[in-house]
Amino acid sequence: MLDLCFVTTFILMGIPHAPELDIVLFVIFLVIYVFTLVGNLLILLVIRVDSYLRTPMYYFLANLSFIDMWFSSVTVPKILMSLLSPDGGAISFGSCVAQLYFFHGLGSTECFLYTVMSYDRYLAITHPLHYVTMMSGKTCALLTGSTWLSGLVHSAVQTILTFRLPYCGPNQIQHYFCDAPPILKLACADTSVNEMVIFVNIGVVASGCFFLIFLSYMSIVHAILKIHTAKGRQKAFQTCASHCIVVLCFFGPCVFIYLRPGSKGAVDRIVTVFYTVLTPVLNPLVYTLRNKEVKTALLKLKNRGVFAQNK
Repeated sequence: MLDLCFVTTFILMGIPHAPELDIVLFVIFLVIYVFTLVGNLLILLVIRVDSYLRTPMYYFLANLSFIDMWFSSVTVPKILMSLLSPDGGAISFGSCVAQLYFFHGLGSTECFLYTVMSYDRYLAITHPLHYVTMMSGKTCALLTGSTWLSGLVHSAVQTILTFRLPYCGPNQIQHYFCDAPPILKLACADTSVNEMVIFVNIGVVASGCFFLIFLSYMSIVHAILKIHTAKGRQKAFQTCASHCIVVLCFFGPCVFIYLRPGSKGAVDRIVTVFYTVLTPVLNPLVYTLRNKEVKTALLKLKNRGVFAQNK
């Protein structure tokens, strides 16, 4: 139980690097973080003000952008603090619990949301005539609410399993944020059951979501190949290409970190940077650079701003 825990403060060891690279890495992560916030806020703004983007696909994209802003905010500020100050890696027990909960809550919600987005694309391409009625506003809200509820419940299980054990020292976490595997190595009790349950828990969620996404896109490819016109096939492929890129960038590192036997602290920390720091900034880039509708909406928003200034 939590009252048996003797550790009151953990020390995050951060990203492995030479000390002389502190300032360089600080600037890099700061720039990435700013672009993440600005890029995703811009997508939210464009979807909000452009009536042509008020469709199920962009409704889910807006939720994805909202998640990415907070998902990045759970870890990156602490990275910046640890790079800027020798004591920046210290984190209280309660803050560590909160960081683990929100990290897995937002990460799991994003995992479920990718699955819902693939289902949305499946309906749009394979059932175009019934798409509007099948993916109504009420259905979109229900699906989105389910992803949030499932993600937060899944995270609660992870957090309870991790912090129900006593921690009496040492207190150095071989990571740059509070994650279950490196924290369990510090527990003053047998963690084999916890590690097995967490492995199965994450494995079922990640594998299940990825399998459903794979099935959706196999059906989508089969439907696209039946389209008679080359222009129609190209448009359908372009619609799904951005989603596929983001899904691969997110699930690849997750599988590497959580679903492989053994763990190497330094390697895990470097790979984790990819989906905790880089994927949230890639989403707005992928969805804007590869999406004509979003680029058109951004241009309209820019022209509207220029017009307002001239007026």
